[in-house]
Amino acid sequence: QVQLVESGGGLVQPGGSLRLSCAASGTIFRIPAMGWYRQAPGQQRELVAVVLSGGITNYGDSVKGRFTISRTIANNTAYLQMNGLKPEDTAVYYCNVLHRDITTRTISYWGQGTQVTVSS
Repeated sequence: QVQLVESGGGLVQPGGSLRLSCAASGTIFRIPAMGWYRQAPGQQRELVAVVLSGGITNYGDSVKGRFTISRTIANNTAYLQMNGLKPEDTAVYYCNVLHRDITTRTISYWGQGTQVTVSS
């Protein structure tokens, strides 16, 4: 079982910055991917960014050039640095972790979500 703890959300003015963190703990064997998704009211959940174990990253089109995802393997933590925030970035941000156990079974885990609000 893997537990995820998210932190770093809050209220910020347009153009500001926030940094989200997601720490994975528990019985961890291998984490091929860690990422962030977001869901605004009345909208579908969408990909924000994902980082693979080899360091490859992928971003949603709306955040390219503004957000940066990184990962610390040693403590199984992912970070999302968000710069140039816009009101349309307002959403609940969810951490997602793909965990592969010793039998190669892969399970997707979700964090509880952290609110990001961009408003003046």
